[in-house]
Amino acid sequence: MSERRGGKGGGKGGGKPGAGRPGDVRSAGGPRRLKERVKTAKKRSLSSTLWLQRQINDPFVAEARARGLRSRAAFKLLQLDEKLGLLKPGQRIVDLGAAPGGWTQVAVDRVGALKAGGGRVVALDILAMEPLAGAEVLQLDFLEEAAPERLKALLGGPADLVLSDMAAPTTGHPQTDHLRIIALAEAALAFALEVLAPGGGFVCKVFQGGSEKGLLQTLKANFDKVRHVKPPASRAESAETYVVATGFRGAPDEI
Repeated sequence: MSERRGGKGGGKGGGKPGAGRPGDVRSAGGPRRLKERVKTAKKRSLSSTLWLQRQINDPFVAEARARGLRSRAAFKLLQLDEKLGLLKPGQRIVDLGAAPGGWTQVAVDRVGALKAGGGRVVALDILAMEPLAGAEVLQLDFLEEAAPERLKALLGGPADLVLSDMAAPTTGHPQTDHLRIIALAEAALAFALEVLAPGGGFVCKVFQGGSEKGLLQTLKANFDKVRHVKPPASRAESAETYVVATGFRGAPDEI
């Protein structure tokens, strides 16, 4: 259910690897390196070898490791925030599909969750996630009936931003996989419509393809602006993109 099984991340080139705090997108990327090749071991499949080679040669993987970020996907959120100004000090944030915590780290930093009077970050994933200072971490299947109420209790009030990087396990059948990710997106949106404060925002991973009409109609009916954004840290060969909705028009029910 969580995209973070394979890691989150990405960032812009230039700058010294490891320089700057997690929120400093400008330092992401590092100098260009010669591509390394991985030999296929007897017990390693070709697909595993190719994945390992991609990880070794991915500058965002190296940059995330150098800066103490939990995944390369942290750079995706950093780039979305740099482009759209989503994260602000003092906000309440929900991070769905959070493990291993790359997006959560960025959110904690940007909303000042470790500071007195700062923001609040609640993270959920079906997978186990190491505790993270400044965040409330909940291991639970988001689709369980009890999940929304438990998230609301930890939030302690309306949310300013709901983030969802959830992704169902892939089947290898593109149409089926797309329907599954849209179903998760619709579930995340239904939750967001319950908890967002007026003016709040929603960010959700989707895959390029059809069957999004209903999702987009609901977003356009409830938010001032809806757009699709593919951050530079998303791999070029990946069909993933993010739908970003801002300016929530409604008011949440009592939380």
